[in-house]
Amino acid sequence: MPVRSAEAEWKGSLSRGSGQMKLGSGACEGSYSFPSRFEDGPGSNPEELIGAAHAGCFSMALSHMLSEAGHIPDVVHTTAKVHIDKVDDGFKITTIELQTEGKVPGLDEKTFQDKAEAAKEGCPVSQALAGTEIRLKAKLLT
Repeated sequence: MPVRSAEAEWKGSLSRGSGQMKLGSGACEGSYSFPSRFEDGPGSNPEELIGAAHAGCFSMALSHMLSEAGHIPDVVHTTAKVHIDKVDDGFKITTIELQTEGKVPGLDEKTFQDKAEAAKEGCPVSQALAGTEIRLKAKLLT
């Protein structure tokens, strides 16, 4: 199996410094700073990348589980909202909210909810983030 990589460089102090993050594939590169991470400043942040990874992994896992059950989805769309909060003397990713919608011909609501819950528990990124509360809202589109 392949090993994926990414890199980051930070210059300066936490509050006044800045950095660059880059995916190993070169598909994405961006700057980040204290304001982009802990306030509403311009640029990216590690939590945004975690959210993208989690939404992507979950969508693939749910699509796979539905397909394996004989229900190939037209689309699965997922948003991940990653919460970072001040905890004690530092910061912690406290919660990730997954919101997914799927259009799956011929599928009933209960099966969709069951497969979504299984995907939340089973996708590799969810497993890697098991120390974080992961909430799920799933909606089957008609």
